[in-house]
Amino acid sequence: MSHPLIIPEGYKSALSLRETQHAVKYIKDIFQQALSFALTLDRVTAPIIVTKDSGINDDLSGVERKVEFSMKEIGGNAEVVQSLAKWKRTALYKYDYQPDEGIYTDMNAIRRDDDVDNIHSIFVDQWDWEKIITSSKRNLDYLKSTVEAIVKAISYTKRKVNRRYPLLRETITEDVFFITSQELEDMYPDLTSKERERTICREHKTVFIMQIGWPLRSGEKHDNRAPDYDDWMLNGDLLLWNSVLDNALEISSMGIRVDSESLKKQLDFCNMNERLRFDYHSMIADGKLPLTIGGGIGQSRLCMLLLEKAHIGEVQVSIWPDDMVEKCREAGIKIL
Repeated sequence: MSHPLIIPEGYKSALSLRETQHAVKYIKDIFQQALSFALTLDRVTAPIIVTKDSGINDDLSGVERKVEFSMKEIGGNAEVVQSLAKWKRTALYKYDYQPDEGIYTDMNAIRRDDDVDNIHSIFVDQWDWEKIITSSKRNLDYLKSTVEAIVKAISYTKRKVNRRYPLLRETITEDVFFITSQELEDMYPDLTSKERERTICREHKTVFIMQIGWPLRSGEKHDNRAPDYDDWMLNGDLLLWNSVLDNALEISSMGIRVDSESLKKQLDFCNMNERLRFDYHSMIADGKLPLTIGGGIGQSRLCMLLLEKAHIGEVQVSIWPDDMVEKCREAGIKIL
């Protein structure tokens, strides 16, 4: 396993396996309704595979290998999606959505190069959402207000879950602490980026770290970001404090998407200007695709947090190393 497995001392799930299954469905039903209402989003269907030459698949940080296969009848190669960051923006254009309207969907993906530990799985499920905005809303204030709306939806869902399952006692802090990645490095220059996240989230509980992608003054990046979906000056990660694991938990990566100027600037920085040959990229460069804001919200991570679980495998079915499964079994952590 890539990261050490955390076994919380004295951990015992508050819910049985059967109660957990009921609760996972309850959370997903409640939260997606709250999210849809908060951001004015319609639910749509979405692909799990796209053609390799479409340029639509998400490159995440730009180094992850995609799951790829040939197609007997169609020809060419297809890829399992890693997320739908690019597809959603194209869909809004095709479906003729207007400013302040948006979509969300259930996104299931396989990320073969992801670490597997308490919070990581090669199977990814999230709510991918995207919303059209006007140029006047391409700013940090609008990004922050959207983050606050999402946090309120999460907090509302947690209150509903706690009322249904009284053994659950944790709460969500609705007051979001906003900080840029550079400000965070300036506060804790001797810590790694993950150590900084843990430190700031332990203090403030709900944190949004902004402006992720460009190198910091130290020369290091807070984290990698692909150059062709988020504007690196208008994006961020939403972290919530996980008291069971005594650590920060990233629930969402989101941001205002690249416009023509920021796309070209970020592609040039990454030496990826060849991507402008793809329809998706050329439509942004030419100003044809709408300006948008969007992100992904981890379904299993949210369920894990709200149900106060120690391992993401308690709320989703995936594949895990044998030694991890055995250590969890010995500790009373019931992997599905």
